[in-house]
Amino acid sequence: MAEPKRKISKQRKHTRSANWKLSMPNLVECPKCHAKILSHTVCKACGYYDGREIIVKKEKKK
Repeated sequence: MAEPKRKISKQRKHTRSANWKLSMPNLVECPKCHAKILSHTVCKACGYYDGREIIVKKEKKK
């Protein structure tokens, strides 16, 4: 098997692993109810997607 020619220094190792960053999800506003949602998904608050009602919400009984 191939062996490494030299020891990889701590700085080189840590520099390489320092570029793994998380990014914030891109949230957009629902045009129907103005709730923050992920783009290209059905709104959980009102059930609309692309101007059409996809999920029918039940009315709350009093």
